Amino acid sequence: MRILIVNVNTTEAITQAIAREAQAVAAPGTEIIGLTPYFGADSVEGNFESYLAAIAVMDRVLAYDGPYDAVIQAGYGEHGREGLQELLKVPVVDITDAAASTAMYLGHAYSVVTTLDRTVPLIEDRLKLSGLYDRCASVRASGMAVLELEEQPERALEAIVRQAELAVREDKAEVICLGCGGMAGLDEQIRQRTGVPVVDGVSAAVKMAESLVQLGLSTSKSRTYATPRTKRIIGWPAHFGR
Repeated sequence: MRILIVNVNTTEAITQAIAREAQAVAAPGTEIIGLTPYFGADSVEGNFESYLAAIAVMDRVLAYDGPYDAVIQAGYGEHGREGLQELLKVPVVDITDAAASTAMYLGHAYSVVTTLDRTVPLIEDRLKLSGLYDRCASVRASGMAVLELEEQPERALEAIVRQAELAVREDKAEVICLGCGGMAGLDEQIRQRTGVPVVDGVSAAVKMAESLVQLGLSTSKSRTYATPRTKRIIGWPAHFGR
């Protein structure tokens, strides 16, 4: 089985870190291919960058010329998953949905700990759109920018733990979701510090994608995510229809 995992930003080091974590939890025989968009922002922390990333991720997947069995969009709260589902016949899993749906098996309410405060509304909106918000106790910001997760890992960990502890104590969260693909691999350390289950969206998405492939399931094409109608597309960035 081959799974493409697509970073939403253009920072190659983050792509590599996400792919490593994904491969670490993948089943024997599953190959993880990490993809970085050809264009876009070096971190995605707002609506403009998120909409740009949606186009860039679709473009990057369409440009991949090898076989694959599933695609993971590795952006938390970002736009674009629905477009991929229209374009592709294989399962598409977003790490936001994968983390929240997994958390709902583990406790009554979950909280998300993310990066900057400006990303909180994007995550809330994504969870609402996916029908996963009712059991969300809170979405908390660590105050750390995406790139600072790589540049200042110890400070980032402490900031995330601080908000996770507050989510458990004040918001009554029973599970914590890590609200950024760049947080992949921090789940065990945060679980030890908070005493509650911690869900890394990258890991959850890999296991979800594997399960869908093994069950022979993919996105329904009967209505909402039907293949786009054939029409003239002008000025697509690179690879649409090639």
